Amino acid sequence: MKKSAAGAILAVAFATVSKASTGNSNLTVPPGAVYIDPLMYDVVGASYTKWRNLSSVGFNPTNTVPPFIQVFDPSFLEVTGPSATIRQIASNPGFSFAHEAPIYVPDLNVLFFSNTGSGPLSYSGWYNNSVVSMINMTEVDMALASTTGDVNIQVETVNLPDTLQMVNGGTGPYKGDLLFVTSGRALLPPSVVLVNPNPPYNATVLLDNFLGRQFNSLNDVKILPGTDIIYFTDPSYGYLSGFRPEPMLPSQVYRFDPSTGQVRMVADQFVHPNGIAFTPDGTTAFITDSGMGGGSLGTNQTLPSTIYQYDVDPLMQSFKNRRVFAYIDSGLPDGIQLDTMGNVYSGCGEGTHVWNAQGTLIGKFYLNSTSAQMMFTKSGLVILNEEAMYLVNIQAQGIDLAAS
Repeated sequence: MKKSAAGAILAVAFATVSKASTGNSNLTVPPGAVYIDPLMYDVVGASYTKWRNLSSVGFNPTNTVPPFIQVFDPSFLEVTGPSATIRQIASNPGFSFAHEAPIYVPDLNVLFFSNTGSGPLSYSGWYNNSVVSMINMTEVDMALASTTGDVNIQVETVNLPDTLQMVNGGTGPYKGDLLFVTSGRALLPPSVVLVNPNPPYNATVLLDNFLGRQFNSLNDVKILPGTDIIYFTDPSYGYLSGFRPEPMLPSQVYRFDPSTGQVRMVADQFVHPNGIAFTPDGTTAFITDSGMGGGSLGTNQTLPSTIYQYDVDPLMQSFKNRRVFAYIDSGLPDGIQLDTMGNVYSGCGEGTHVWNAQGTLIGKFYLNSTSAQMMFTKSGLVILNEEAMYLVNIQAQGIDLAAS
C-alpha cells in the first residue's frame, strides 16, 4: 500500500507506541496500516485546514491512498494480525452488485449477497427486482495465492423465485437454509424467506405481514443465539427510495417465532433502524440507526448515525435499557457484525469501522467509499463495497451465526 510521507512517519511511530503500550516486542504492524494517535488531533487550532463539514468526507488526516488499514488503538492489531492486507476480489464498475444481505455458507465456502434496491447504479426500483449473487471463496483463495495484487473473480447470479422481491438482509445458515428478509417492491409485500443454498434455490416464505398489515421494507435480520427466534428491522427506506408505497407502520424492530407464528414488536423510537446483531450469549443486542440518511429526502446530519445497545430481557426476549454504543463519524452505520473477541464491526461511509466491547473506536478498514456490509469467512473479512468486493486477511474470527 502507498502512504504519504506523514503516513509513513506515523506508521513508524505506531510501531514504537504499540510495543511500548503492550510490552510485546514481537508485535508487528501490518504493511498497510497507518496509526492515528487521537492525542495528535484532540486540538487542531483555528488555522486547521482540513475541517470536515460533511459526514460524507472520511477522516484521513495522513492523506493515505486507500485502501488501507487505519489504527486508532494498538488493540486493533489483535484484530488485524501482523500481515493483514486489503485486496480487491471482485469488481463490476457501473453496477452496485455488492451491497446487502451477506450470508456465508461454510460447507460450500460460498458467500451470498445482494445488490442495492435503489440508486442509479442499482438497476432496480418500483418496476425491477434486485439481484442476489454469490462468490466462491475457494476460487478467491486460489487466485490470491497466485498474485500479490488484486483479482477479479466471476460473481454468479442466483436465480431466485419471484416471491423474493428486493432482498436486503440475510443471515444463517438457518437449519441449513439461507435466511433472507426482503424490502418488498411496489405492492408486493416485504417478507421473511428461507432459501435452499443449492440449485434450484427453492424458497419458503415464513412471514409477509403483521396481522394483516404489510411491513414497510424489511432491512436486516439475525437469530437470537441458542434459539430459533428471528429478529428483524423495518425502516421506511423502500418508500424513501421510491420502490414501496407510503409506510403504514412505525419504524421498529420485531421478534418472530416460526414455530408458533407469533410476531411482535420489541423495540421502537428509531428514525431508520437498520443493522442488527447479538452477542454470542444472546444477552445483548445492537441496532444501527441510519436516520441521517433520508433517501429521497436527502441527508440530515443532525439525525442519528448511531449504534444503540440493549439488554435482551431473559423472559420476554424484548429489548430494554437502551444506551448509545457508538456514534459514526463518517457516513452512517448499516450492517453490523461481531467477532469472538467482542469487537463490533459496522459498514459506514468510507469502509468498515471497528469498536471494542466498550464502544471505543479502535480501527477502520478504509476504502474511501460506502461499504454497507461485511461478513467473516474462512479466508478473512469480506467487505461489500457497492461496485467492488474486498477481502481483508485478518486474524479475528466472526461469531457463529448459524441456527441448527
